[in-house]
Amino acid sequence: MIFFDIDGTLLNEEKELPNSTKEAIAKLKKAGHQVAIATGRAPFMFKELREELEIDTYISFNGQYVVADGEVIYKNPLHKETLKSLIDFAGTNEHSLVFMDHEDMRASKEYDAYIEESIGTLKISHPMHDVTYMDEREIYQTLLFCKVEAEQAYIDTFNQFQFVRWHPVSTDILPAGGSKAKGINEVIKHFGLANDQVYAFGDGLNDIEMLSFVKNSVAMGNAHDEVKKVAKHVTKHVNEDGILHGLRLVGLLK
Repeated sequence: MIFFDIDGTLLNEEKELPNSTKEAIAKLKKAGHQVAIATGRAPFMFKELREELEIDTYISFNGQYVVADGEVIYKNPLHKETLKSLIDFAGTNEHSLVFMDHEDMRASKEYDAYIEESIGTLKISHPMHDVTYMDEREIYQTLLFCKVEAEQAYIDTFNQFQFVRWHPVSTDILPAGGSKAKGINEVIKHFGLANDQVYAFGDGLNDIEMLSFVKNSVAMGNAHDEVKKVAKHVTKHVNEDGILHGLRLVGLLK
């Protein structure tokens, strides 16, 4: 089974799926391999990509919501009371939040330039405002919008949460100990896979645990230096047919 991150891995810098990547995944499946997605995105953010690639096993929210063959096999939502305390803390600091479940997302403010700046890079519009969205739902990931220097106060105050920065003005909030590696482990157990049967491709800081955990790990050429250090292999840049080259590099394609 091969796990692929989305942004900067499956999708290039223009958020497009290279033809070489689409063809490579089709060849993997034809050869009898299983293909899965491992992303920080919410499921509703990559529904079209899953349909285009015909993938129905995925790890979303950096490991907090896991689906195998279309069936939910693992859920790990944020602790609700602690999240309410964080909302109050963010309000005091005038920082915005975006709450996500598997179906949709809502913002704590009607508009924030940081929300538009960061989420806009994913080609997604500023979410609607509804601070009560979390009341009747399980929230698997929350986005905090602040610069790096303001993040430490949250880390020091909320040890039940893990903070993973993905943009200069935004960081993911996950349950402590949550990661793509945890999600992959759930899939491995579900399908009864051996460690040497599992491969993973990634480029971002939220891929470090995944690439450290998976025996056959590949960092994209455009990956952060910290990511390249933990990966077993480094392939070409996503814009230079990096997925195809990487699959050839590890011997899955000729």
